Amino acid sequence: MWRPVAATLARRYRCIALDFRGHGRSTRPIDRPLEWQGMAEDVLAVVATISPDRPVPAVGHSMGGAALVLAETTKPGTLSKAWTFEPILFEGSPTGASAEPSEISTGARRRRATFSSRDEVIERYSTRPPLDVLDRRALEAYVDGGFEQLPDGSLTLRCRPEDEASVFEFHNSGARRLIGEVTVPFAVAVSGAGGPPAEAATEAAEEFDNLELIVYGDVSHFGPLEDPDRLAGDMVDWFDRSG
Repeated sequence: MWRPVAATLARRYRCIALDFRGHGRSTRPIDRPLEWQGMAEDVLAVVATISPDRPVPAVGHSMGGAALVLAETTKPGTLSKAWTFEPILFEGSPTGASAEPSEISTGARRRRATFSSRDEVIERYSTRPPLDVLDRRALEAYVDGGFEQLPDGSLTLRCRPEDEASVFEFHNSGARRLIGEVTVPFAVAVSGAGGPPAEAATEAAEEFDNLELIVYGDVSHFGPLEDPDRLAGDMVDWFDRSG
């Protein structure tokens, strides 16, 4: 889904994107739940492989933004700077799940996993919330990378609905408590759509002086995937001026 964003960033940076455990082509763990500290471990493993000797700049959205917080506070010096869009900054412990399934996790469990064709997936997603706001390039990249073709020609989600639901239930990762410990330049961008992710991220940015709040009033929670050219250009500008 980040392909359109990377197209702009690649003019200045070598871009590496990862599939978190249980997502895309990455395998799911067999001996532990899909808690977000594991996602931070994935970030640490990738950075250790691609840049073992120096910190890297990073971009993260939603859970990905929270994973950057958890990674940097687990191993300070992993990141040189970070630009995030509505990182999930809810209270909780690094291994604490929600006490009850949420509305969003319940919806994920009911998600349709298999479609007859690529065209059917794109038609369905492009005409229904919440993915109907996505840039067409991001949506097509999601279908190309997020689905597996079965022998009969149909497509099925690589991230199983049950796994997606489980990830949502671990949203209380402790990133809200830890983000104040981050010492590298850290941007927190939010949409004007409101909702818990935007509200929590705004509150954190207002509380901690180490965070820079950026507001995009005309996009939703999917901002970088909704207006990738503009936001990617802003990411490059921010990286340039953040040192």
